[in-house]
Amino acid sequence: MAKKILAVDDSISVRTSISFILGQEGYEIVEANDGIDALAKAKTDKFNLVITDINMPNMDGIELTKQLRQTEGYKFTPIIALTTENQQSKMDEGKAAGATGWIVKPFTSEKLIAVVKKIIG
Repeated sequence: MAKKILAVDDSISVRTSISFILGQEGYEIVEANDGIDALAKAKTDKFNLVITDINMPNMDGIELTKQLRQTEGYKFTPIIALTTENQQSKMDEGKAAGATGWIVKPFTSEKLIAVVKKIIG
């Protein structure tokens, strides 16, 4: 049974890239274009991991992380935040919201695969 990953980013190229890289590793990827879209999908499906951008319109990744942590079945689901910002304050905010880890963009496929494998196998 393939592990399911929810990839959330307002950039289609980033979502496509995550889907392609992790799809080749045997993971099943569902894409969402912002936090609102992601939350709706999370409530109707079960994901082993959520990878979310931080800066998005409508609902950003930090708010999405907070909302997911209050959603049934997602209290302990790993959430990886993707961001171009390597600012400590954003990382602290993400951690406080419940993010499990952090990947700074642009990332390599090796880095993405290594993080995902470490977290969900």
